[in-house]
Amino acid sequence: MKDILLKISNLKVAYGGIHAIKGIDLEIRDGELVTLIGANGAGKTTTMKAITGLQNWAGGEIEYLGKSIKGVPSHVLLQQGLAMVPEGRGVFSRMTITENLQMGAYSRNDNAGIADDIERMFQIFPRLKERAAQLAGTMSGGEQQMLAMARALMSQPRLLLLDEPSMGLSPIMVQKIFEVVRDISAQGVTVLLVEQNASLALQAADRAYVMDSGLITMSGDAKQMLDDPKVKEAYLGE
Repeated sequence: MKDILLKISNLKVAYGGIHAIKGIDLEIRDGELVTLIGANGAGKTTTMKAITGLQNWAGGEIEYLGKSIKGVPSHVLLQQGLAMVPEGRGVFSRMTITENLQMGAYSRNDNAGIADDIERMFQIFPRLKERAAQLAGTMSGGEQQMLAMARALMSQPRLLLLDEPSMGLSPIMVQKIFEVVRDISAQGVTVLLVEQNASLALQAADRAYVMDSGLITMSGDAKQMLDDPKVKEAYLGE
């Protein structure tokens, strides 16, 4: 069995008096594509922020590569291979596509490797190559999502967190994004995917967790969840 890359134990997060996360357990093994699904406000994005050091937590533990990451700054986690594509993309709008990709590699100093990886990103996302000198802020939402994913991959992540990558995109662009997610996973990058499109997420993932009101209410094989009556009713519109 492969090593556990990320382990969350009894995690609790509170905003003031509101308990956003009420004690969840979650683990991801090396090479897995795991999805976290649930309704808006369930606590999915808060969980992602806690993992990446952007949100303090009140109780429990998060371990990455076998060590606690409590208090470890986000940029240090990135250097250790933990990268996130945030909800809303967050590209550098006044920089070109190429400059955004270079920013993704800021923690690296292998210039030849960086140049090779930029070319690799252009192969994965041909649309970005066509617009390499264009300012990121002038691109469509789908193109910005491609750029945000490519920028995160430039850091050579061991674990990639994707927060709602399909949000606000056209159906054709959603299919493209999910193709890339599957390709990234096939190349050996471990992925934690938070996604509103539960059907596509479960089809792509190896395992899944269902989150509701700050709690994990179900977990297991993603493909089997597609056939689960409760999941169908609550998240697949069946």
